[in-house]
Amino acid sequence: MTGTLDRNTPQTTLRAAAPRRDGDGAAGAPRPRVLVAEDHEDTRFMLRVFLEGRGFDVIEARNGEEALGLSESARPDLILLDGSLPHLDGVSVTSRIRARASSGRVPVVFLSGHAEPLARSAAFAAGCDDYLTKPFELDRLCSVLARHLGAGAGTGGVSE
Repeated sequence: MTGTLDRNTPQTTLRAAAPRRDGDGAAGAPRPRVLVAEDHEDTRFMLRVFLEGRGFDVIEARNGEEALGLSESARPDLILLDGSLPHLDGVSVTSRIRARASSGRVPVVFLSGHAEPLARSAAFAAGCDDYLTKPFELDRLCSVLARHLGAGAGTGGVSE
């Protein structure tokens, strides 16, 4: 699989998403739920299409406050969290998620345009589990999904 995901990726390079259905997946197992917290609509759209096309149920947040609320009410299996969200940044969202006993240990994957070590250190200190620097390779995203959600998660191909 090749390609990167950034704001300049043409939407036509991603396969159309499968319709959402509860119980989709192996032997009627529920689809893994991913919360995509990203303020840029086009990036949210591309991530949703990419993830739904690989069998994930996707919920979306446009800012940090929405992400925090949905992290508790929707009970995602994984959170893809932009570090520079309005209203509450990714570091603050991660810290608050980790402070709540009710949220369990949901993996938080930081998505950031900041590659410097200080930004990475702050994200990990807040409790994130992984860090992807934008733009990132789709293969890398699939590896992160597989690491946190299981061996077969997100391993489908990308249509060029």
